[in-house]
Amino acid sequence: MNNQPEKQPNAEQETRPFEQTNSVVIPVRAEELRVDSQIVETGRLRVSKSVDETVQSIELPEMHEETEVYRVAVNQVIHTAPPVRHEGDTLIIPVLREEVVVQKRLILVEEVHITRKPVHTHRQETVSLRQETVGVERVPRASPPTDSSAEL
Repeated sequence: MNNQPEKQPNAEQETRPFEQTNSVVIPVRAEELRVDSQIVETGRLRVSKSVDETVQSIELPEMHEETEVYRVAVNQVIHTAPPVRHEGDTLIIPVLREEVVVQKRLILVEEVHITRKPVHTHRQETVSLRQETVGVERVPRASPPTDSSAEL
């Protein structure tokens, strides 16, 4: 062991260590960023919804047909049976009868005329209509909640 006291470096030696070793020391530093997020209440809303129901009377168009049937007397001798025919909106159906005479002949006794015509009427219906309305109300911010429950 060496009993000589260790040499303490003087201030001049501490500030110039690079002169002795011919090297330069450059300190390298790094910064770190830590990002956290927290839930912070900025306000509250109360949303309500209601359904309003009104009764309205509406008129609905309807269509149906009515048929008129009437007989037209002809009483005319014919040789062949006439066909069923249309005259405008009227359907004409011949009604025949055979008569026994010395000779047989066809006699057009009558015609049945059938006319169809549309009849438009209106009827009242009561219907129920619903309409929803939504109200939004801002609720004043309260002091921070002490438990984990939160109102949206």
